[in-house]
Amino acid sequence: MSRTLSVLLGTAIAVSAVTAAQAQELNLYSSRHYDTDERLYSDFTDITGIAINRIEGNADELLARMEAEGENSPADVFLTVDTSRLQRAADMGVLQPVDSDVLAERIPSNLRDDDNLWFGFSQRARIIFYDTEAVETPPQTYLDLADPAYEGMICIRSSTNTYNQTLLASIIENHGEEVARDWATGIVANMARDPQGGDTDQLRGLASGECSIAVSNTYYFARAIRTEVEGLGEAERETIGWVFPDQGGNGAHVNLSGGGVAAHAPNREAAVAFLEYLASEQAQVYFSSGNDEYPVVEGVPLAESVTALGEWEADDVDLAAVAENIPLAQQIFNEVGWE
Repeated sequence: MSRTLSVLLGTAIAVSAVTAAQAQELNLYSSRHYDTDERLYSDFTDITGIAINRIEGNADELLARMEAEGENSPADVFLTVDTSRLQRAADMGVLQPVDSDVLAERIPSNLRDDDNLWFGFSQRARIIFYDTEAVETPPQTYLDLADPAYEGMICIRSSTNTYNQTLLASIIENHGEEVARDWATGIVANMARDPQGGDTDQLRGLASGECSIAVSNTYYFARAIRTEVEGLGEAERETIGWVFPDQGGNGAHVNLSGGGVAAHAPNREAAVAFLEYLASEQAQVYFSSGNDEYPVVEGVPLAESVTALGEWEADDVDLAAVAENIPLAQQIFNEVGWE
């Protein structure tokens, strides 16, 4: 079992599913809502024989459920989107540390918790999109977005959105609280409309002319390249350009999708094996080809839709440190009137 799994995972070590297979099941609490993840789960079962029982829902609801279940929780693995939710899980005490050579070797240290409570498995850069016919000089950095030159031009999500919370938290980490507060104030002044909808809605606002600049995660636009997305067909995308911010500086901010082993996991070894599988080349390729995300493991091939966005440098800030700034980020949002 271990040799077969090790070969399929593309690693040279004996993966901990040796004894995990004895359990033959894994209870997964997941707030990832992508149909394409079905392939991840079925491949893991095919390789290991371990069946996955899924409980899906809103991240906050799942965390509350795990906390309420306590030591009796059947959860083995918690998967979610964004560093803020991963850190919230760690702070609530619903995750346990994992000592895995596979995860330590394959996942960069800035993309996992300092105490190995959670690990990132895929990335999405949060970047600037713009109307090439309306914006002659697009912003080149996140701080540029607050320039009065872009007054009334920006579509961006609400302050309750976890992607924006983490972005502001990263600005706090990189530039300090005062700069972050000035930035948030400037963004509010530059909004073309009140915050509404998801990232795809910001891109649609750009395509329809409601705004000239939008902030979105990369995989929403890459998905429109790969498959049909209403309001973002080829004709609408022709006038949309994009900027990976802070190239030559801190680099573009990334949001993580990741997970960890539940604090009271009844099938702990199966849980660790599943996390190790998510770090395998097979799974990493699928994060890109199936959901237009960026792998966290260096050298993994990208999907054509992702490659089309071009090369860029990511901010290598420690995302565990960024997560600690999220309460302050929300406080700043409230103070400046970012709805």
